[in-house]
Amino acid sequence: DFLRVDGTVVEGRSASEVLSDISARGQGVENMWVPATAMTPRDNAGCASIDTVAAGTNGRPDFHVLDFDKDSDEHAQFSIAMPKSWDGGNINAYFYWIGIAATSGVAWATQVLALNDNEEIDAAYGTAVVVQDDSQGDATELLISAKSGDIACSGADGDLLYFQVFRDVSDGNDDMDGDARLVGILFEYTTNAATDA
Repeated sequence: DFLRVDGTVVEGRSASEVLSDISARGQGVENMWVPATAMTPRDNAGCASIDTVAAGTNGRPDFHVLDFDKDSDEHAQFSIAMPKSWDGGNINAYFYWIGIAATSGVAWATQVLALNDNEEIDAAYGTAVVVQDDSQGDATELLISAKSGDIACSGADGDLLYFQVFRDVSDGNDDMDGDARLVGILFEYTTNAATDA
């Protein structure tokens, strides 16, 4: 008997056997959403505390945001316990944010520190990766940055990743004359196992 799967002819195997094998190889890119409400301002040089901003019309979505100043780098931090299926490699970020000004730009930066059992928390973050984005309209438009470059983690499955995010006001693209409001970050990471077992 022959079974055709995604254009490939598989001989001598039942449909259930082939589909089970395909499911077991369900590895690849996964997404993880971290809202601003899960982040906290850093103990020093921190961003503003979480704020709720109304969309402008009653009954419409409220924005829960962290505001980052235009005059100096301000930081927020959070942590994620990574799944065992994570391959320990690089991750990427998309920043979801709101601009105060209509057409100027912001530069968002991310740093990571990967820790496992019996590793020291008092350690430096990795190299910051910056992604630039520009406001496209008014102050209640949601903006989504391009995919960031690779954020090196040098991690292992089950790691606790400590993240630091900040507005890089010294970047040439960061010219927004006012706060930039972070809504959250969507991370991409790669798995090399079908489950976290």
